[in-house]
Amino acid sequence: MNRRRQEPNQRISLAMILSVILAGAFGAVGGVTYVVYRNSQIKTAREIDIVERRIEQHQLDIRTVQMRADQILNLFAIRKNLEETGTDLVPIPIGVSEDVTTPDDAPEATSASL
Repeated sequence: MNRRRQEPNQRISLAMILSVILAGAFGAVGGVTYVVYRNSQIKTAREIDIVERRIEQHQLDIRTVQMRADQILNLFAIRKNLEETGTDLVPIPIGVSEDVTTPDDAPEATSASL
């Protein structure tokens, strides 16, 4: 017992307490900063996923519209629809139409019937 009494007391100094408090504060600030940045990364990743899904949906809509347009503009489908509706339209016989050139500023040829 005497031995313990003879050793000097190791007192915790004020500087040591302040350094531990500062280290804890820096750690807390660093943790909060990490959480804030990580949450913003997750939020941005979710927004990117939403935008990518919208892009995919728009691409699917474009393909669907193109497919429907191809079906509507199909020559055989048009003829079948005309027959089903009983229209008075008749096909133009071959040889009745001729190619007509346009003026020099528009080199495309068009077709006209006589």
